[in-house]
Amino acid sequence: MSTLPRTARGTRTRAKLLEAAEKVFADVGYPEASIVRITDEAGVGQGTFYLYFDSKLEVFNEVVEDLNRRVRHAMTSAAVRAPNRAESERAGFRAFFTFTAEHPALYRIIRQAEFVSPGALRLHYTRIVDGYIQGLREARGAGEIGAIDPTVAAWALMGIGEMIGMRWVLWGNSDADAGNAGDPYSSGTSAVPDDVFEQMMTFIEGGLGVRDNGIGRTPRSHS
Repeated sequence: MSTLPRTARGTRTRAKLLEAAEKVFADVGYPEASIVRITDEAGVGQGTFYLYFDSKLEVFNEVVEDLNRRVRHAMTSAAVRAPNRAESERAGFRAFFTFTAEHPALYRIIRQAEFVSPGALRLHYTRIVDGYIQGLREARGAGEIGAIDPTVAAWALMGIGEMIGMRWVLWGNSDADAGNAGDPYSSGTSAVPDDVFEQMMTFIEGGLGVRDNGIGRTPRSHS
């Protein structure tokens, strides 16, 4: 079980180890990662690692949790300022794509978690979805979206964001980049083109039952 530091210096050291572990897991993958690699990357002694973590698996789980906390904060901070659910979706997705571009390890590490730590993977997605469900439920009650099931919609929306982000943010904007079978991450990070983003939002707004009436987005009629 990981140990929380008691001093400011300890807090900084633990954060440095998490940052180093994120880089190592992203760069070489869990099987090739080692505590020695992590401590070398962090610039601390191997014994220091065990002051805060018991094992490689434990620090991996902590990295997943840390990435999850940061991406949720980025999305929520952006979405909370929006005047309605449609604009909230736009702001949240833009924040997600920005975070992904700045932290490509999110994709690499979360996909490793499917095999390394399925529990961490499930926790990552359910924490995001739980907040999403509540927001959609409130929007439905306020008449901002149609009569949809918030749970189904939340999982569907998260899937859209994951795939659009993978294709255009991680793989780059050209078809040639997307076809790089040797290393799908080699094209580096990029951004979702405006036309792709607008097409995505048209699809999402239609699925949620919202439309632009020239004044603001209002529920689509189901009569």
